[in-house]
Amino acid sequence: MISSHLLERNHHEHAPIAEFPGSQEASRAVAGEIAALIRARQQERRACVLGLATGSTPVSLYAELVRLHREEKLSFANVTTFNLDEYYPLAPDHAQSYRRFMRTHLFDHVDLDPARTHLPSGTVPKPEVDAHCAAYEEAIAAAGGIDLQILGIGRTGHIGFNEPGSPRHSLTRLVTLDPLTRRDASADFGGDLATPRHALTMGVRSILNARRVILMAWGQHKADIVRQALEDEVSPRVTASFLQEHPNALFVLDAAAAGSLTRHRAPWLVGPLADQGLAWDERMTRRAILWLSQLKQKPILKLTDDDYNEAGLQDLIRAHGSAYDANLIGFYEMQHTITGWPGGRDPAKAKPGDAPVRPLRSGSAGTFPKRVLVLSPHPDDDVISMGGTLCRFVDQGHEVHIAYEVSGAGAVANEAVWRLLAFGRDSGLTNPAETARLNALCTELASDKPVPSTPELLRWKALIRRNEAIAGARVCGVPESRLHFLDLPFYEAEARSRRYGPADVAVLSALLNQVRPHLIYAAGDLDDPHGTHRLCLHVLRDALAGAAKEKASWLAQSELWLYRGAWAEWPLDEIDLAVPLSPQEVLRRRRAIFRHETQKDQALFLGEDRREFWQRTEDRSRRLAQAYNNLGLAEYEAIEAFKRYAPADFAVSTAF
Repeated sequence: MISSHLLERNHHEHAPIAEFPGSQEASRAVAGEIAALIRARQQERRACVLGLATGSTPVSLYAELVRLHREEKLSFANVTTFNLDEYYPLAPDHAQSYRRFMRTHLFDHVDLDPARTHLPSGTVPKPEVDAHCAAYEEAIAAAGGIDLQILGIGRTGHIGFNEPGSPRHSLTRLVTLDPLTRRDASADFGGDLATPRHALTMGVRSILNARRVILMAWGQHKADIVRQALEDEVSPRVTASFLQEHPNALFVLDAAAAGSLTRHRAPWLVGPLADQGLAWDERMTRRAILWLSQLKQKPILKLTDDDYNEAGLQDLIRAHGSAYDANLIGFYEMQHTITGWPGGRDPAKAKPGDAPVRPLRSGSAGTFPKRVLVLSPHPDDDVISMGGTLCRFVDQGHEVHIAYEVSGAGAVANEAVWRLLAFGRDSGLTNPAETARLNALCTELASDKPVPSTPELLRWKALIRRNEAIAGARVCGVPESRLHFLDLPFYEAEARSRRYGPADVAVLSALLNQVRPHLIYAAGDLDDPHGTHRLCLHVLRDALAGAAKEKASWLAQSELWLYRGAWAEWPLDEIDLAVPLSPQEVLRRRRAIFRHETQKDQALFLGEDRREFWQRTEDRSRRLAQAYNNLGLAEYEAIEAFKRYAPADFAVSTAF
């Protein structure tokens, strides 16, 4: 039930919040409220009018509604629906149309009368758009208004397609999509050029007219915009903030989407920790001290009692005795994250006076060399996110394996395929039959017409990315014999419909049992706009759960570390391992990234940040090194950071 997860409002939050451990639990709770409303209207012999959303957020909600229909006999015979929006121009049978999305995920699986389903038309002639939008508003009014409106939230803060700048009084209309919204959608359409520039959307006023509004948000990549919508002042720059003015609106969040709220990031600003069921443990103390150091722009060891008092951290001083004592705790915790030997030092090469190796804690801490398994969702995430650390492992004598979890074929431009196939065709190395086929394919790719992603074309793209991965790993010193191309089955579906399953888990489980790793490095970068990283993390979670159930002997001596890369960095207080890099190692990492030529200056899906991936990773790792220096720690050229998870705890976690 939603009510059992409602949070007590604090002065930072301007709308009610229900927080759940994960999106599945949250979706079930929202589906339960919808089901209760439908059944109540049935008892009253009245229609139930639902406002529906599309995108990845409500997929699990619709799956639960379908389950309720099939298993618990929930009927939709009395339901009328109005969808928020539709791309324009776009035919209803287009693979990315929202009409098709709704049929795929809900309409075709329940007893909902098709005549009672309404979406804006992506095919209405341009001169008739205004009249069509006015008629849509009239249809909502004729149905009695919307009883319950479901929303997601875009990374620009939009609800529906009400992009930044949309006024509160706006109604259904044609809008121009924000560049960030288009880039987020580009994976579905095969690139920026094919992504529609316009859409029809219900307006802010149309949404606020609903009697009940539930906004759902899942994942870390939504956390910052959720905080703005909930904690900042109402502003057309973030149209979701208008929900603060609705008398019956609710934000339903999973733990990751709620992670940037003040109650989580800086709970001491909300009130005494004891009143919130929290304590000044090591992690909370470190978080507060780092926050204060950055607020005052002082190294940790220069913070004073006055600094703590002025920032409202009197309780922290009381817990630790003085600013001096608290400073030492924060300083040493950050210092102890730093190590140049992420896998431990070779005992045969140990010398008197060597610095301690930290922060390894598992039963394998004294094992050398270690078997290291780096899980790379896409074929370049390994070198982008931890290329310097990868080189360290190899150079220090560890047995390094890299597993590329999906082919990454969807991120290769047709032009790159044309260029390489044309070289193969003209090289004289193919037989006449192959040359004829390559010539036909090259001609097709060189034309201005869209080329469908046929199995043959995807095979070529996957092969290109595989060889780029081999070349990048070679720069790091990892031999091809220790590279594993898993090709997880979930990646074969359309991006918007991808779901992992037992087949994916079985592939990764087999690799884990084969390698028996002492150290596992996996992508914890959930800002990945296409969701691949999140799915790969779920596959790992379930594979580890299976290993724990089977009591795999290697699991007890294994450590799990999560990295972030192109999309985000760990907050300082969440870093458990920091590997400093020299200028030479930064350049070597850059060379490894450059081997991924199709992703260098022509990557299809760069997201909001238009810099190339090598630029992102260098800027990010240098900023992190500077942040450590600002805390009063040693100065390095760059740092790659990781967060520790106990494999056993991670295996049962729902946070991802």
